[in-house]
Amino acid sequence: MKKLLFVWEHLKGTFWFTPAIIILFTIAVAIGLLYLDSVISLPAEGVIINFFLVDNPDSARNILSIISGAMIGVTGTVFSATLVALTLASSQFGPRLIRNFMYVRINQVVLGSYVSTFLYCLIVLNTIRDYDDYTFVPSISILAAIVGAIINIILLIVFIHQIAVSIQADSIISDISDVISTQIKSTFPCQEEGLVNQDNVDEYDFKPSYSKAILVRLPVRGYIQYIDEEKLLELAVKHEALIELKCRSGQFLVEGAIIGTIFYNGQLKKKDELKIQHCLVMGKTKTSQNNLEHSIEQMVEIAARALSPGINDPFTAIACIDNLSATLCQLAKMVFPHKYQLDDNDQLRIIFNRLNFETILDTSFNQIRQYAKGNEAVITKIMESLATISTHVKTTSDRNAVVKHTKMLLRLVESSVEEENIANKIKETSKIILN
Repeated sequence: MKKLLFVWEHLKGTFWFTPAIIILFTIAVAIGLLYLDSVISLPAEGVIINFFLVDNPDSARNILSIISGAMIGVTGTVFSATLVALTLASSQFGPRLIRNFMYVRINQVVLGSYVSTFLYCLIVLNTIRDYDDYTFVPSISILAAIVGAIINIILLIVFIHQIAVSIQADSIISDISDVISTQIKSTFPCQEEGLVNQDNVDEYDFKPSYSKAILVRLPVRGYIQYIDEEKLLELAVKHEALIELKCRSGQFLVEGAIIGTIFYNGQLKKKDELKIQHCLVMGKTKTSQNNLEHSIEQMVEIAARALSPGINDPFTAIACIDNLSATLCQLAKMVFPHKYQLDDNDQLRIIFNRLNFETILDTSFNQIRQYAKGNEAVITKIMESLATISTHVKTTSDRNAVVKHTKMLLRLVESSVEEENIANKIKETSKIILN
């Protein structure tokens, strides 16, 4: 079920899926309204007929032609301007962030709305008949086309506003931070203040009970986008085996790379090994879905580019550090998923390669610290963030990770901060963490 949900979320994130659904829905609406026009006989005169409905074939053709031409023309112009804006934004914030713009729902809805209105007008236009003995003008369908054009004008205004806002640095950082927060809530559903994640399971108590072991290799190369943990557990229980994974979501693996080891006693066929391989969904690119580390890397990329000599925008980097600090403070309160997966009989079945707090902290600050060399304002902000994070961590291992980064930052201060007062201020802040 979770694998199906992953595929569904992946489809919703593509740029074509939502427009395709809107187009199919519009075709169905066109067929339905044309049928309604064919069975309903409207009065020859009245307020509705005179002011809202079209009963002249030439007028109907002109209206539909104008709407369809305008829709396809605006579609090309708007999205050409959008690509220009995205090109400028990608040069400053990174080309990998273009995918984030594609996932914005309003962009998908606007594309689907404009193209579907164009197709709708073509379908209705094709049904207009004006013969000597027979005339058919789908008045209700034409009225729907006019209403659709009005809605598209409103969508155009909303779309332009969305594009103008979405390419601003603060907006991009805030959107990525919201995505990270949502991922944390879905990945770490347990939040208990002061709870230390205790796991008394020792894998070496279970491994000697198996007489055979086989390495599982990946037949293709690419990024791991999803791991079907439910299916892995089902296979491990079925074969009374223990599966030890060496990889996790977001990692890139070459063809033939070892993804794990299967410990077992009975017989294991080649098709069973293939089933385990199929539990990994591979792709050509990284995605933010089920990959918290990738979303954090996007934030780090913005900060790193902002600190490059060509851009030199420390305020954007500081905004990224603030949001990363908030993320790590949120993670410090979470109970990370267990490394070990047991079955209903308390038998160890899967050993996962899980993310931990130290790994996420390394991803967040290692590159920013390197690019911040010589930038006193950014170095000061990193130390203040580490001090804030240190007040939220609950376990000894998490605190040691923060101390490690503090010491690395102090060494950077010694080598790159020339102003004595600022260096002393940073060292004073570090005492909050080290003491």
